[in-house]
Amino acid sequence: MNIVVSIKQTFDTEAKIVLDGKGGIDGTGVNLVINPYDEFAIEEALKLKEKFGGEVTVVSVGGEKAETAVRTALAMGCDKAVRIDDPALLGADEWAVAEALAKAVSDLPYDIVLAGRIAVDDGSGQVAVRVADALGIPSVSSILKLEIEGDTASVTREIDGGTERIEVKLPALLTAQKGLNEPRLPSMKGIMGAKKKEIKVLGLADLGLSAEETAPKMNAPIFSLPSPRKGGKVVPGEAAEAAHELARLLREEAKAV
Repeated sequence: MNIVVSIKQTFDTEAKIVLDGKGGIDGTGVNLVINPYDEFAIEEALKLKEKFGGEVTVVSVGGEKAETAVRTALAMGCDKAVRIDDPALLGADEWAVAEALAKAVSDLPYDIVLAGRIAVDDGSGQVAVRVADALGIPSVSSILKLEIEGDTASVTREIDGGTERIEVKLPALLTAQKGLNEPRLPSMKGIMGAKKKEIKVLGLADLGLSAEETAPKMNAPIFSLPSPRKGGKVVPGEAAEAAHELARLLREEAKAV
């Protein structure tokens, strides 16, 4: 079985985000990691490889800094990787990234494509399903369980208030939700072996795309941090008196009722 995993490198979720004063984010000294949801996708790909055999290929869009995330995926057990690196993709939106990823994936043998359900930095949840649309294959998002028999994948996915079970013909794209598995840590042997594994670096021209074709359809001209949360207010007094005052505050000050 040939499995492709799309990953993204993001800020560590524990990192303190600082703006650069020019409307952007200052990444100086910030630790970069594999998007946590993508780790579930990597682990599921490795489990499929262990069960059915085949190869796992990681695909990512990013400059040289993304090499760290790709090497980590290889150290976890993925076989090879493709990193898409082009100046025209600096600041690319979800549509442009998906177009580049879809072109790269289309040149690979694949039975299934896996990705995280969402990236923790922008929270858009668009890229993976856009890739599926560009490839012309079905997609199922937020999966919690995956079983494959022949050319059919049976998945359990998370929905509002519960779960649902869906069967889909392969090839298909599936996005991983927390709870699908427990991602493994790279072993020392895996880390050493990752240094020898192939990472193919491709530009837009290698994919048959141009800067004009991947020009962003959306941009974020400025970023701002949310306003600090105000401290809470303690309502003193006996229960009945405090409840009366609380109701007044919710109605007159908070305008919540």
